[in-house]
Amino acid sequence: MGGSKNVYASVKSYSKRGKLLKKDEFQTLAEARDLDELMTRIKNTVYGGAVSEVEKPYTSQGIESALRSYLADVHYKIAKTAGESRILDAYYLKFIISNLKLILKGKVLGKSQEEIETHINLRAEELIKQRDIVIKALVAKDLEEAVASLNQTEFGEEIAKAAALYADKKNIQIFDTYFDKILYTRLVKALKSGDIDAGRLIGMDVDFFNIFSVIRGKFWELDEQQIQDLLIIQSPAAKDLLGRMMSAGTIRDAFNELSNTKYKDLIPQTENELDAISEFERAFELAIYRASLNSFTKMFSLSTIVGITKLTSYEVRNIAAIAFAVEQKIPTETTMSKLILETE
Repeated sequence: MGGSKNVYASVKSYSKRGKLLKKDEFQTLAEARDLDELMTRIKNTVYGGAVSEVEKPYTSQGIESALRSYLADVHYKIAKTAGESRILDAYYLKFIISNLKLILKGKVLGKSQEEIETHINLRAEELIKQRDIVIKALVAKDLEEAVASLNQTEFGEEIAKAAALYADKKNIQIFDTYFDKILYTRLVKALKSGDIDAGRLIGMDVDFFNIFSVIRGKFWELDEQQIQDLLIIQSPAAKDLLGRMMSAGTIRDAFNELSNTKYKDLIPQTENELDAISEFERAFELAIYRASLNSFTKMFSLSTIVGITKLTSYEVRNIAAIAFAVEQKIPTETTMSKLILETE
């Protein structure tokens, strides 16, 4: 990534960090009595422009779609400003993968093209002229045809594996895991290409993916070979830890293997397996969020630029979650407890 471009992108990232919403601003949004009031409140934040074209009657889905378009624009502009960066390109892939997840899971559930279409947003694909991949999967008549449409893409092999494992286990989240593997594999390759500046943040992402894949795999009762196929092994130490987790008798024992690692404080205390998995997922996401906030200690670095893309993603996710909660009349305290925010 070019030096002067890096400096400019880093300065813009610092500027954006200063405009991130504070906890009390999220609280104000979450206290809205209905979507009309929420939209008025969003328009008084930096996201006013992002939602300006959302039409009445407002829906949480319409608000989320506008926010996703805004997020794609932000990430695209930051990547363009920064110049050539395989890491930023890899993170951008997340938008396409998110749509493909929705499409394939929609096909599994027997949803029509029209039903699936309401949940996807193609702004990211339009910016890089890659609509075709998503559209071909969308118009496919069923899951088998959608998987076949991706056969010639870089996703082909992993998606075929996901479809085969789904046919065996019938757990729809298998598609999430394999699509995430595609994203993190691309990130690891980008890191090895020399962009080591953002290594800590990417390392956390990959650790989270691997650890979570082992835990999910055990919960789904996959065998060790099936779990192994989900993982991206980067080092002998990681291989050893993940191997011990896979061999553990229970999910609780697998979590306990983390007690001698830097993630020991994230081990869930809940006995119920499903609750423990949710607790761990949230704790790790908060750790990644905090690491993204801390990425601003080194000026003019790629980690700063990766950090702001991640923080903006969390912020948009939080607002989308608030919109859903307001629409569903979920209590403010419950909504705030689910957001990814700095805890005081």
